[in-house]
Amino acid sequence: MTLVRLGYVAMSMNVKNSSPSQMMTYAQFSKLRDREAAISKLERIAVSNASNCLRLLRHNEAHGIDFFRLSSKLIPMANHPDLPDWNYIKPLKGILSEIGTYLDKHPDMRIDFHPDHFVVLNTKNTDAFQVSLKTLQMHKALLKGMGIKPEHRCVLHVGGGYNDKEQALEQFIHNWGLVPVSLQRLIMLENDDTTFTLKDTLYLCEKLGIPLVFDYHHHLANFEDGTNWEEEWIRVIETWGDSPLPLKMHISSPRSQKEFRAHADFIEIKSFMEFINQIKGTVPQIDIMIEAKQKDNALFALMEGLRKDPGIETVGGASFLIK
Repeated sequence: MTLVRLGYVAMSMNVKNSSPSQMMTYAQFSKLRDREAAISKLERIAVSNASNCLRLLRHNEAHGIDFFRLSSKLIPMANHPDLPDWNYIKPLKGILSEIGTYLDKHPDMRIDFHPDHFVVLNTKNTDAFQVSLKTLQMHKALLKGMGIKPEHRCVLHVGGGYNDKEQALEQFIHNWGLVPVSLQRLIMLENDDTTFTLKDTLYLCEKLGIPLVFDYHHHLANFEDGTNWEEEWIRVIETWGDSPLPLKMHISSPRSQKEFRAHADFIEIKSFMEFINQIKGTVPQIDIMIEAKQKDNALFALMEGLRKDPGIETVGGASFLIK
């Protein structure tokens, strides 16, 4: 028997005016002649974004959702080179503390981040690497402000292939030694849909002691001939052996055969259940992040379909036991 907890990404289709990713571009910032006023506006947007995260967590609790990905765009222009001395965490201390207090009262809730694609750890470009480290520091500071232990809270892709995938994997290993240990502990790695397969990502995760976030859809889009994920599943589980958190994975459905890599609005229940029935009993718990355009609506629709399955025992609004 395995407990499966479902989560969704960053924004709700049901909570109105609750975007945690409100932006301010550099062009907009530059048009404000009063620099202090411009920074104040950035800070108001960041506080609004974080406040909306708290609204979304309350929405999740009301619907029995214990797994949620926070937006990585909470702070517009964080680490921008024209704002080297901006302490962007200071104005957020109050709301981050509120979020931390809320999570303390709901200890079963799991939250994490998936930093943007420009966070690349296998690049040879020193400037790009330093920006990636600064962005990871920002995520760590946000977690610290919420009072959350940062271990294994940020999912990353391996990075670019740079026309030589084997060399790119070795470059990741080389660069890993330049990543501060406190940031190393923050990271999980995900197989991607174009370059680094499940086997590639397992190679790094096993060598460096990093948990692997298995993306089933990505695997279907990008795998070596003759490879099937079932043969590697125990290895995936073992990468989580030293983590304080349960195994995590991503699920999504292709938009169409023509646009196979793109995410659909909802999750195709038959394919989902075929996967779940293959992994049931292999772990006591698995947390599955739904990556679908319809966000929480996709989660609700999937749960509605699962309730009709005799092998499913629902546990709250977004969790179930598979027998």
